[in-house]
Amino acid sequence: MRVFSTFEEIEAAAGEEIGASEWVEITQERVDEFARATDDFQWIHVDQEKAEAGPFGGTIAHGYLTLSLIPYLSNQVFGVETEGAKLNYGLNKVRFPNPVPVGARLRAVVTVGTVTDLPAGKQLTMKYVIEIEDHDKPACVAETVVLLLS
Repeated sequence: MRVFSTFEEIEAAAGEEIGASEWVEITQERVDEFARATDDFQWIHVDQEKAEAGPFGGTIAHGYLTLSLIPYLSNQVFGVETEGAKLNYGLNKVRFPNPVPVGARLRAVVTVGTVTDLPAGKQLTMKYVIEIEDHDKPACVAETVVLLLS
């Protein structure tokens, strides 16, 4: 795991792919729990019998479930231990190019994006490609924005 202790270390890594997380399996239990947490019970996610006859041949993970794994997966790849607070500021772009079948395994490949000066610190973008094991197209491509306060 890569640990950034200073703004200078982060700036020096801009544009660099810094690693990949471990694989995590997407279980039906996880999908069902996410459905309960978000009240999104669309049948393609939770109705295994109906989904088997549907367009994907089985249930698939919610796109937002895949996106929500970014903090968990990124913590396996890097850490930021600068002195100030770290605030999730949002997302610049998110796409879900490929559905995630229940039972598939995902991992995140992480690249440091841009580092921009702010009056209170730095704005950092990070690029994530959430890969599906044994699939050519990723499940999710996202760019996050984090504020690193000094």
